[in-house]
Amino acid sequence: MSLLASLIQASSQFQQAMENRRASAETREQSASKAQPAAPVTPEPTGAPGDDRFTPSDGMANPSDRKTRQLPLTNYKQTVGQDVAFVRETLRHKLAEYNLHPATTMNVSRKDHGELKVDGKMPDNIRQQIEKDLNNNTAFKEAFNRLSSAEPTLRFMDNAVKLNQAYGVNNPLLDNLVSENQQFNGLHDVIHRYDTLRKTAGAQQIEAAGNGQMYAFSLNARA
Repeated sequence: MSLLASLIQASSQFQQAMENRRASAETREQSASKAQPAAPVTPEPTGAPGDDRFTPSDGMANPSDRKTRQLPLTNYKQTVGQDVAFVRETLRHKLAEYNLHPATTMNVSRKDHGELKVDGKMPDNIRQQIEKDLNNNTAFKEAFNRLSSAEPTLRFMDNAVKLNQAYGVNNPLLDNLVSENQQFNGLHDVIHRYDTLRKTAGAQQIEAAGNGQMYAFSLNARA
């Protein structure tokens, strides 16, 4: 097994272990609350053993923790948010242009040959016209192309960092994406490394890591 495949397999196992760990903890807490009467809570002294809020200093943290904590995720989100806002507003204007209800659901994805594809609850002739308009809109296509790489990368990093902060366990795939030198951890640097990983790995390996779904931008989607 190659190093790349090993990293992806380890990442998948890490995510599954974290989900099982959270589910097990919630089950134990629910059982304990039913079996025992409520007791007054005595606050622990700051820094007491077992205090989950304790955060190690840079001197105590290992290099992987340190470089992960230094990721400028907020800056990444602000940069990506500009493209999200532009794509969303363009789609809203299309709904208004064709006299569709403002709450109409619309999904934009990419066809195999690279052109944009539009799906939604609307007459097919209008859907085809909107699809044609978007494919002729160079600014829209460029923004969508950036999002198709940036959003999956950012989503993966954000989830991995949150798990690291909650449980103190490193994700090997994230460690491989992040450079020790923060000068090489710009958004485009990280996106490029993640995109290279997705293209190099096999489809089954990517799906095992939870990243196999084709990117699509959804407007007015309901959870």
